[in-house]
Amino acid sequence: MASLSLRHIYKKYPGGVTAVSDFNLEVKDKEFIVFVGPSGCGKTTTLRMIAGLEEITEGELFIGDQLVNDVAPKDRKIAMVFQNYALYPHMSVFENMSFGLKLNKTPKEEIKRRVEEAARILDITHLLDRKPKALSGGQKQRVALGRAIVRNPKVFLLDEPLSNLDAKLRAAMRTELTKLHARVGTTFVYVTHDQVEAMTMATRIVVMKDGLIQQVDTPQHLYDAPCNIFVAGFIGTPQMNFINGKLVKKDSDVYFEFEGVSLKLPAEKANAPELADYIGNEVVVGLRPECISDEAKLVDANPDTSFAVDVDVTELMGAEIYLYLTIGETNLIARVSSRSQSRAGQNINVNFDMSRLHIFDKDTERCIIH
Repeated sequence: MASLSLRHIYKKYPGGVTAVSDFNLEVKDKEFIVFVGPSGCGKTTTLRMIAGLEEITEGELFIGDQLVNDVAPKDRKIAMVFQNYALYPHMSVFENMSFGLKLNKTPKEEIKRRVEEAARILDITHLLDRKPKALSGGQKQRVALGRAIVRNPKVFLLDEPLSNLDAKLRAAMRTELTKLHARVGTTFVYVTHDQVEAMTMATRIVVMKDGLIQQVDTPQHLYDAPCNIFVAGFIGTPQMNFINGKLVKKDSDVYFEFEGVSLKLPAEKANAPELADYIGNEVVVGLRPECISDEAKLVDANPDTSFAVDVDVTELMGAEIYLYLTIGETNLIARVSSRSQSRAGQNINVNFDMSRLHIFDKDTERCIIH
């Protein structure tokens, strides 16, 4: 098993294109690290540099204590699982899983033992004689994972391995991958554009944008304390609401004003020293959909943080309802109880949970306070 250390890693292509800039990350032994971000943000390029499939332009990459910049992929003791499975169609499942071991001249008995053990872990023992064309998408994915497991790698690299599966199977495989990680006790580095996969599986998440790391943190801390507007908007479903407005001081209280509405900030946020320079200036306030309520008792009890909105669309999600709201030029999404009586076309009152709002600098987009 091994740790990973990426120190000031750059990837530059001819023509002046920089895919990854100054990437610094320390991955502990047995961590489940997930790289997440939109398409083209550099996450797969970074994974391929770890694998040795892309050359590192600048910086140093260590696997354990070994500098591996110039080490061939086959000698890095890593195993990679690809998005398209990359199985040999003319080989059986057993042959696919054992192929790498045969190339390394592993003894036949050892190959048999490792393949059967991996098949048992992945519950594919009954498939060992089948060809890939006779397998479902989920079974092919397990075979690809099995082929990686038999090599006893120090690090597993997984590049969007669930993206070809349907939604139900994807959810089941997320659970299976988490169990697999616990069982094999190896470092996992996983790439996805799906923030649900990142939130449910990762020990820590690396959020990337335009080749740069935006934030590295645990899933819960990323959700509760995003460092900027990009991270706040990328993590969480539905996306966080962003509202342009102004901070105004009245007597000893601070209010956030937008669209003719004035909402009182809680004392602990109003008195935060980081906010002092922003009083009287425009800011962006972020609030998660679950922090907007249409419950009458909350609205009535909190007149300083409640106001009227128009309901444009309602989406019943089973256990909850998404309300798509407007006030003036501002659009909002609220996530409310399935018992809600709010309907499209109504004008209703909603309450903001101001204790959970985030305030961002309008120019730099950095978070001022959570």
